[in-house]
Amino acid sequence: MASSLTGVVTSVFHKASPNPSSDPAIYDIHHQKFTSDKLPSTTEGWLERARRVSEILAEDAPVRDDENKTPLAEIALLKSSGLLKLLGPKAFGGGGQGWDVAYKAIREVAKGDGSIGMLLGYHLLWSTTANLVGTDEQKDRFQKTIIENNYFIGGAVNPRDNDLKITDHGDHLIFDGQKHFNTGGVVSDLTVLEGVLEGTQDHIFAFVTTVQDGITFAHNWNNVGLRLTESGSIKISQVKVPWVNALGWDIVTRKPNPAVLSIPFATLLLPTIQLVFSNFYLGIALGSLQFATSYTKTSTRAWPYGGDNKTSASEEFYILERYGNFFAHLQAAEALVDRAGEEAAGIYAKYGRDRGVSERERGELAEWVASTKIVTTEEGLRVTAGVFEVTGSRATGKKVGLDRFWRDIRTHSLHDPVAYKNREVGEFALLDKVSLSLSCLGKSRALDADFAYLDP
Repeated sequence: MASSLTGVVTSVFHKASPNPSSDPAIYDIHHQKFTSDKLPSTTEGWLERARRVSEILAEDAPVRDDENKTPLAEIALLKSSGLLKLLGPKAFGGGGQGWDVAYKAIREVAKGDGSIGMLLGYHLLWSTTANLVGTDEQKDRFQKTIIENNYFIGGAVNPRDNDLKITDHGDHLIFDGQKHFNTGGVVSDLTVLEGVLEGTQDHIFAFVTTVQDGITFAHNWNNVGLRLTESGSIKISQVKVPWVNALGWDIVTRKPNPAVLSIPFATLLLPTIQLVFSNFYLGIALGSLQFATSYTKTSTRAWPYGGDNKTSASEEFYILERYGNFFAHLQAAEALVDRAGEEAAGIYAKYGRDRGVSERERGELAEWVASTKIVTTEEGLRVTAGVFEVTGSRATGKKVGLDRFWRDIRTHSLHDPVAYKNREVGEFALLDKVSLSLSCLGKSRALDADFAYLDP
């Protein structure tokens, strides 16, 4: 495997794993169809592609969730569908879409499978990391590499724990340590590492090839939800990174480049991924409602002792009332999330080249995003639990799989306490105070609070 990121990396599907893995061949017919169709050329085409992937995944989602296999087949499906390239520049063969479209695609995939929707969202964030915290040269170089090779990107990033140390060895850096969580690394081609340079408080981000002797995955992710995200721990041993790959750093002074890392634009990484979270929460909630409506119409029995007996459950007042309430609230949540997505896309469209976003503009975007996080967390948990009220006791059967929607949202939402988002938005609403993003990455308490949850 190439270690410089300039060569062709061996397919991750050849990587040995102690865990059973899903077989990419199960989706061969879909791979062939997507390949023959080529990449979509319109926004609606991309969203239709995401809907198709969601439908494919939904067909056996409960079974795959229960089996908890390493999702090689699912990542192969994302690759052949082209969705990994959605945000990439057209000059390199990407889709050239904005984050507003990317968020909707994440949401669509999450309707069918929350784990794979989450993996797509994290990939889209990590694959564009250099756009935010890299130099212009790094941005173009890594975008070209990722898009042309159709790489899937994982991440081992959690500045909450300074457990990955970086030492300077002249023309290169050495990363050593561990991370309690990583997302998608086991099935990735490249992994984003983050650590602290020895003797400083400065964080360094870098892309590394995943399949190498110095990277070991514990395969210890066996949580109640998001079971296919491979979010377990990772050990990093003597992983070499050329200084030229230290994102946003000056290779002469060996210091963070202030024109890249000491500006508000670099911290857009945080509201960008927080909105990824809101979109797969919303997608999971919408998926649960869609799944429940089908179940109610085909399997739920009317209650015979209510005094106003109906021939079918779908005619009963309380079931209609509950569905109406769930639908209305998710419609409102979707409108809010779409508005926030438009705000984010507008910031990128306006400042993607000159990086000139102001502290205030960045802060106002963060408040839009925090609002979506509050609403999608609360409504997501309410709806994914509430659908059992309108499906009945038989819907709790393991083979039905209705519980996976609640488990997925509950698992991820615990890693980013929504109470702090309520406080943040309260300070904005009452005091006109926005969340600050100070200095270099890792040096702001507000920044660290968000950063700590880049991985579950």
